[in-house]
Amino acid sequence: MSGRGRLALCAYAATLMAASAILPLLETVGWLVLAAFLLGIQSGAGALARRIPLARPLTVLAQLAVGVLLLALVFARDKALFGLVPGPETFQRLAEVMSEGGHDIGRYAIPAPATDGIRLLVVTGVLVIGLLVDVLAVTYRSAAPAGLPLLALYSVAAGLAGGGTSWLWFLLAACGYLMLLLAEGRDRLSRWGRVFGAPAARAGGAGAFERAGSAPLAPGRSGRRIGALALGVALAVPAALPALDGGVLDGMGGGQGSGGGNGSTISAVNPLVSLQDNLNQPDDREVLRYRTDSAEVEDLYLRIVALDQFDGTTWKSSPRDVRDVPDRLPPPEGLAPGVDTAEITTKISAADYYRQSWLPLPYPATAVKIGGRWRFEPSGRTLVGDAGEDSRGAEYEVTSLQVKPTPAQLAGAPPARAAVQSEYTKVPDDLPAMVEDTALQVTAGARNDYERAVRLQDWFARDGGFTYDTRVRSGTGVNAITRFLQRKEGFCIHFSFSMAAMARTLGIPARVAVGFTPGSPLPDGTMSVGLNDAHAWPELYFEGVGWTRFEPTPSRGSAPEYTAPEAAAGGPTSPAVSETNEAAERSAAPAPSDSCPAELRRLNECGAAAPQEVAEESGSGGPGTGPLLIGLGVLVAWLTPLLPMVWRKRVTARRLGSRGRTAEDSGARTLAAWRELCDTAWDHGITPDESRTARQTAARIVLLGKLADEPAEAVNRVADAVEQVLYSPVPTQLPGVAEDVRRARAGLSAGAGRGARLRALLLPRSAIRVIWGISERWAALNDRRRSWGRARWDALMIRRPFKQRG
Repeated sequence: MSGRGRLALCAYAATLMAASAILPLLETVGWLVLAAFLLGIQSGAGALARRIPLARPLTVLAQLAVGVLLLALVFARDKALFGLVPGPETFQRLAEVMSEGGHDIGRYAIPAPATDGIRLLVVTGVLVIGLLVDVLAVTYRSAAPAGLPLLALYSVAAGLAGGGTSWLWFLLAACGYLMLLLAEGRDRLSRWGRVFGAPAARAGGAGAFERAGSAPLAPGRSGRRIGALALGVALAVPAALPALDGGVLDGMGGGQGSGGGNGSTISAVNPLVSLQDNLNQPDDREVLRYRTDSAEVEDLYLRIVALDQFDGTTWKSSPRDVRDVPDRLPPPEGLAPGVDTAEITTKISAADYYRQSWLPLPYPATAVKIGGRWRFEPSGRTLVGDAGEDSRGAEYEVTSLQVKPTPAQLAGAPPARAAVQSEYTKVPDDLPAMVEDTALQVTAGARNDYERAVRLQDWFARDGGFTYDTRVRSGTGVNAITRFLQRKEGFCIHFSFSMAAMARTLGIPARVAVGFTPGSPLPDGTMSVGLNDAHAWPELYFEGVGWTRFEPTPSRGSAPEYTAPEAAAGGPTSPAVSETNEAAERSAAPAPSDSCPAELRRLNECGAAAPQEVAEESGSGGPGTGPLLIGLGVLVAWLTPLLPMVWRKRVTARRLGSRGRTAEDSGARTLAAWRELCDTAWDHGITPDESRTARQTAARIVLLGKLADEPAEAVNRVADAVEQVLYSPVPTQLPGVAEDVRRARAGLSAGAGRGARLRALLLPRSAIRVIWGISERWAALNDRRRSWGRARWDALMIRRPFKQRG
């Protein structure tokens, strides 16, 4: 195998090794087999184009065209003519499948099912990366930059995996890149001649070079040692330095805690990455099932983590100290003895595929019985897995409190402690004034923080005209909050984040909890929690009660009993009045759509009849614009390789056509025919030599083209005609020059092989004259531009006399 062949094989293997990092993202591995097959064909097309050989840009275009054709035939074959010839409908269908893939990515959580759309996106990505690697490493013989697309492929996969990627995928990608570099190094050395091995002592003590193949080559052995050392450093250093925690080896440790004993810390990853994905899952898979002795299941939210830090771009958990899980958890922060509580017990089991570093718990938990490596974070009262521990298949028992404060206790709560007030009322400096102004407007007239909190909750959930919609683009920064307050549509992330931020502007300590709503009851008395039950809600702090749940998201969960509206006299609203108001609201609300699934009706998420679709933020063209552009792009990619043939046909027709009747016209026609004959011979592999005379050139064409009889005589007649034009004082016009050129072309074609004939037809070598012509015109244009500039400068200097000094 040639050096370039080995390099192409290594580029192919390196791409697939880096693509293996995508395996944890999908449920099946069939996409990798398909990608390997299509990538092999695309790489083979490149190898064939380089063997012909084609110009480098044409090689890239040929590979691109083959890749697009393969994708069209695999994913839109039903729209192709006879199942083989793609047309406009084929590429329109391909665009539709790609659009479906983008939609599926937003719907499914990891690992996602391998739908046609997702498979198309993944395979297309692998083919694009493979093309880039092949172009850089093989076509342009520069393997070092080829590491960038490989790194991009691995980085995207690792980023989508949310930090759960294994070190094995990094090792595979790194080995593939190292293999590519070593193959390029060997190819470069081989072009300098024979590579000798290192000297070795023979029997008898004399040292000599060993025969080739008898020992590992010194340059190859040194390269392997350097590569192995570099790879070892890349793997060992992040594991040895605590400052690099969370790197590519984080999957080896797996847990979010670091260190040991009671002094370790947790630096939590934001769990909001997959919350919107879970809410948009068409298949509401069960993630948790529990049984509880509580009679008030509607308030049993399963809390995962608390987000207490808002930096203007997102809400996230602050780095916290973690410790071993005690038999009895410390009392909840801020809870006074006078508040009514009830202790309940809940037994929870997690699905085998539900992977979460935090343990879903009722809040506030007072004791947790679970095996494995779990740590306790006191501030958020959460349990976090250590050293790779997660919730998959976990079974545990939780003792927790149901806190039942009265509206009077919340309204009469004293100011929060200074430490709590300082930490949980921070807002970023760039928070728009609109947020605080809206909060002040909504809570105008409220007498205390409790009334302010209830008014904020009711404004979001009922009075403010907000719409619950999980299709709205997710966002957690200050701009997302402002956009949400203006457009009044979003889902639980927008409602909880906005209420928490507005509460902080009012001086109320607030944070955001992420977890699950109580779920749905099953016939056996257990509760089932699915992906669609994922939720986020604000927690506000009241001294004497502690962290208290509020529910601003309409049609999700349940509003706590202590947030029921009070009568004008200051007492709780009577049950009769409450029931009357609720009945009036139900009668005034529009009926749910009849097409709403039963599952969504059970969750009260159908709402009114489907509103008119809201236009997306970034405008788009008509629905046919995308497929049309793709079709035009593919058409251009297909026609571009045919341009040399089209140009050659046009030049031939112009040279051999009849042009004028004068002697000068006849001479020009003869010279044009001679140029056509020389270019035809060049297209068939006979390189032109401008240093030879016409008769010497004709003899060379006859010899190398293996011409005989009539074609050979035709070539000599054309050469005689050229000599008449160039050297005769009175040129004799020889008829039939164009016909002689055609006879010579037929003879050259008959003596060439099939591959040479196709090459001469589709990729004529003489087409390079186009590039030469463009270069000459560009040089002439530059000369004229420089001449014009000099003339302008000279004219300017002549008109501007020098000032005399006096």
